[in-house]
Amino acid sequence: MTGTLSSLQDLKGATPPAEAAPQYVQKLDPQGRAYATGKRKDAVARVWIKPGAGKVTVNGRALEVYFARPVLRMILQQPLGVAKRVDQYDLTVTVAGGGLSGQAGAVRHGLSKALVNFEPELRGVLKKEGFLTRDSRVVERKKYGKKKARRSFQFSKR
Repeated sequence: MTGTLSSLQDLKGATPPAEAAPQYVQKLDPQGRAYATGKRKDAVARVWIKPGAGKVTVNGRALEVYFARPVLRMILQQPLGVAKRVDQYDLTVTVAGGGLSGQAGAVRHGLSKALVNFEPELRGVLKKEGFLTRDSRVVERKKYGKKKARRSFQFSKR
């Protein structure tokens, strides 16, 4: 809008300025790695990725040792499979808090975010699959006067 609008007719013909879509750029540290933090339940995972042969290290141990169950390893590999980048990146992960299932979900979330930081064009594919969304479900807190969060003590008439 170049000038001032003096009537409603001028307002009808005026077009608002188009806002540019956000541009996602590659974010790398000095070692050439992309970093992201993923969260799920009480678990927090810090994930670094760099081009390599597909070596995965979780808390200083191999992936097969730390996540022994195949289902947990499958959860971790989902973002790489969807992006068709299996065995193209070396992953270094530190994860803490929660149980193994929550940790696997946190690593998947962090890996997805790190992939977007390394290759911004993968954002659409990963977002469509829901890997960039933090799963906000957490355990409900215990209430006083209850056995658990909602479970009451067993009623007895006598």
